[in-house]
Amino acid sequence: MLEQLSVTFPQFLSEPDNSLSHWDGDIPVFKIPKLTAAIQANSEYFSHPEWTRSYLAACHRDDIFVDRWRTAIGSWQGKIVVDIGCGPGNLYAALRQYCGLPKLLIGVDVALGALKVAQQIGYAPVLADAQQLPFVSGFADVVMLNASLHHCDDMAKVLAEAARLVRPGGLLITDHDPQRTAWNNNFIAKFIWNARLPIYRLMRRGGHATAREQHLSLATEAHHKIGDGVSSELFQQVLEPLGFTVNLYPHNIAGSEVLQGNPGRASWKIRLAQRLSGVNPDAIESALLLMCIATRRKI
Repeated sequence: MLEQLSVTFPQFLSEPDNSLSHWDGDIPVFKIPKLTAAIQANSEYFSHPEWTRSYLAACHRDDIFVDRWRTAIGSWQGKIVVDIGCGPGNLYAALRQYCGLPKLLIGVDVALGALKVAQQIGYAPVLADAQQLPFVSGFADVVMLNASLHHCDDMAKVLAEAARLVRPGGLLITDHDPQRTAWNNNFIAKFIWNARLPIYRLMRRGGHATAREQHLSLATEAHHKIGDGVSSELFQQVLEPLGFTVNLYPHNIAGSEVLQGNPGRASWKIRLAQRLSGVNPDAIESALLLMCIATRRKI
């Protein structure tokens, strides 16, 4: 499979402003136009050999996650798939036994170390800024961003760039980004949010086991603060003018029932924290996450 990918892959690359910097082996490395704090944190954190493999093993691999995503995708057998913010390859690692074999699976990230891990499980890796993707337009059947938008400085620009790659009739799927309305921006919410960190450190929980690891894992998330995050308006305002039919599914880490309008129920800890910060945990606007499944209308 990897030999096939190396042959078919370059035809979809473009070089905006001569932005191809170099090749690291067979991984094209594109210039990052603006090396922001979030990009630097993502690059360092997900390139760390221990941290990125722990992330691959522990995150976005559970049965609920798989159930939700395999229902959203259906099959990518024989299709061209782009995974933006792929990290070490969690999406394909979780779904490959259920969704078939893509014709081509491209993974985009700013962390070279993570891309090298993803390459080992079948990705054709590209190091590039998601805000300026080095690809031709309209070539992909499925474009995916899982837990990626909130790691990017300009979420609207990343979403528009991802949409540009989708062919007519193709899918754009995003998930696991915090919903802006899940929390109120008040002192109680901030106290609860920050109080979890020393507990994580004590537990040596993945992503928080050491001071440096915890600092970087938090620094990677440009939009994971109280009162920040994605919104229905973001997806509608960016995607609908580009010719997409947009379906949105707020949820609390639930399975395929999310796509039937059942957002699931947050844990008691989350519900208590929301009530203390003045949020109704049973309101759909209070769901922790927001999944988007958008189809580009055929001309």
